[in-house]
Amino acid sequence: MKEKSDTSLDVLTQLGKRVAYLRKERHFSQLALALQCGLKKSYLSDLERGQRNPTIKVLNRLCEGLNVTLEELFRGVVPLEQLL
Repeated sequence: MKEKSDTSLDVLTQLGKRVAYLRKERHFSQLALALQCGLKKSYLSDLERGQRNPTIKVLNRLCEGLNVTLEELFRGVVPLEQLL
């Protein structure tokens, strides 16, 4: 059985990979997307590596910058109950 901190990291890693995938699919550099979303490039880089736990405001900015819905942003990210 995984510890809660382990499951949070797994979800954050999956979310980060999803953000990176959507960014690359749209041919954005990290800098371009960060500027579009009003974030620092280092924050976006950390997020894509699963080292940040973004607020709902940051998730909303990412959705706007990537032109996706929140549902689309989380598509493919495994539900937390499946990780337990």
